[in-house]
Amino acid sequence: MTALRTAHMVASVLLGYPDDRLYGARDVLAEAVGELPAGEVRDRLTAFLQHVAVTAQADLAAHYVATFDLKRRCCPYLTYYAYGDTRKRGGALLRFKHALRRAGFEPVGGELPDHVAVVCELSGRGAVWEARRLLQEHRAGLELLRTALEQERSPYADVVAAVTATLPPAGPREREAALRLAAEGPPAEEVGMEPYAVMEASR
Repeated sequence: MTALRTAHMVASVLLGYPDDRLYGARDVLAEAVGELPAGEVRDRLTAFLQHVAVTAQADLAAHYVATFDLKRRCCPYLTYYAYGDTRKRGGALLRFKHALRRAGFEPVGGELPDHVAVVCELSGRGAVWEARRLLQEHRAGLELLRTALEQERSPYADVVAAVTATLPPAGPREREAALRLAAEGPPAEEVGMEPYAVMEASR
């Protein structure tokens, strides 16, 4: 359980905007990852930290914005995959908010509670069962995010893969849901948005 909390806390920092907090804590993060059990989680987090070590902060920040802010198929908000920008998403967000409130945790900077980094931090702070339940319930979206990042050749794919590796293996239901999302995209209401395209050839 300690290793799981450590892995999720490290992932929460790595999946946040690459500010001075990340770059100032590189040695501490690397030490924490080095103490994790051998396996995919440690290997993936190590790979990303090695990328950070040789990448200028401004360059990584630009990549972060270009990836997570400008590509909807790389959306870090878990409820988006299941509910899109429909009214139902509000109810789903409430479940995340309640989970955070029960743990006495308030995200800094007004970040939405379904951001992967926020859910990982929830686990790192001790609410492991609650956080893993939320991640597992949105496993299809998490897998789709990982796949999209891999297709973008983004180093962040390693971090998301590390998070998925902390969960039970995806079953037929999760795999089917991920394939359906890849083919159809999240639900949509008539709110003037462009059609969602998972395999955006132009991006």
